[in-house]
Order: sequence, then C-alpha cells, then structure tokens
Amino acid sequence: MIYAQIMAGGIGKRMGNVPLPKQFLMLGTKPIIIHTIEKFTLHEEFELIIVSVPTDWIPYTEEILNKYCIDDPRIRIISGGVERNDTLDNALKYIDQYSKINESDLLVTHDAVRPFVTRRIIEDNISALKYFDAVDSVIPAFDTIVEGKDREISAIPIRSLMYQGHTPQSFKISSLKESLSKLSVADRQELSDSAKIMLLDGKKVKMIDSEISNIKITTPYDLMIANAILENVH
Repeated sequence: MIYAQIMAGGIGKRMGNVPLPKQFLMLGTKPIIIHTIEKFTLHEEFELIIVSVPTDWIPYTEEILNKYCIDDPRIRIISGGVERNDTLDNALKYIDQYSKINESDLLVTHDAVRPFVTRRIIEDNISALKYFDAVDSVIPAFDTIVEGKDREISAIPIRSLMYQGHTPQSFKISSLKESLSKLSVADRQELSDSAKIMLLDGKKVKMIDSEISNIKITTPYDLMIANAILENVH
C-alpha cells in the first residue's frame, strides 16, 4: 500500500507574532494546510492521507476540514511529536495499527507548508521507490553554498554538486523503520532530515526534480511570495 503523511507538527516560530501555527495561516482564501491536503486527495493511489498536527490543534484541524468541505474518508488526523522524527514515528505506528506493515508498503512525506507541490513531483517520488529505499525532491543550488562555524568560512563546496532539499521525501516503510531503530536518542534530536537518516544507514537515496515554486512557507516574506504565486496560478 502507499500512504501519505502531511507533516504539520510544528508551531512556526520564524513566522513571528501570529495568532496561529503557520500551517493554519491564510493563503488566498484558504489556510495553507488546506491547499496542501487538497493536492494529495487528488491521488487515488494513497490508502491513507495522514495529517500530523500538534495535539492541541487536532480539533481545529477537524474544524477547518469541515469548513472547507474536505471530506475524503482516507484522511486521518493524528498527533505529531516533539521532534520531526517523533512525528514520523507516530505516523508509522498508526500505519502499523491500520494494516500490518509489509515489504511493499510506501510512505510519501510532505511539509504542510509546501502548498504548491505538483502531481508530477508526487508521482515521480512514488515511481522512484520501485528501485530505491528512499527518494528526495531537490532543485539545484543557484547560489554558492558556504560552510562555516563561529562566523568563519570553513569550506565552499562546488556549486554544481549542491542541491536544495525539498519535500516530498518518500520511503519504503520497512527500510525506514529499520534505519530509525538504529538512531541514538541524541541522533533522533539532532537529525531533522529523514533522507540523511537513510544515508547514514548506508542506503541509497534517489534525487528527483522538484520545482522552484514548491516553496516552504516559513517567514512572512515567504507568505507574501506564496500569495503572489497563487495569484499567477489562477
């Protein structure tokens, strides 16, 4: 089976003084998270669409789903976790309770605050899992990447080899569970990228092309850009 997880477990401190976590802020006429959920409901291959939100915000999420007439029976709203890996773990446990996980099960994970993901990106993620344990959606790095510590440059990698990681990130579930089980407590808190967890376990991660428009809405400036994108799309 193929499952989707929309990760909305964060509060979004970088958005500044706002009344709601960033995933619930309005983008055009609808909350950001509603735009994102709608993109996934268009894909019939998903057995479940798991929406992971902070526990205290589950009733609000249910309320806005009703308000915007999102009544897909595949949607499940569950609690996120303290860290991203905890949010991922909670989804895996839910899937295992729903239907015992087997070798062929796949999971497509996506940030709730990337509302412009396309059908092509999602389908490319699923297709690549036929040959790889994990998939990461990326775009080339257009700016030079500088590595540094204590405000001093320690390295400048070759730009043509650098990419910016987006989501979706997708996995063979049994392989992901295996890699997660090997993490120490410290690793679970420090490693916030699931693709890196797979790499550290010696597994190959396939890169597929994302889109520049598949932005992550993290700051007020991002929200302004997202509204401009939305106006041009329509």
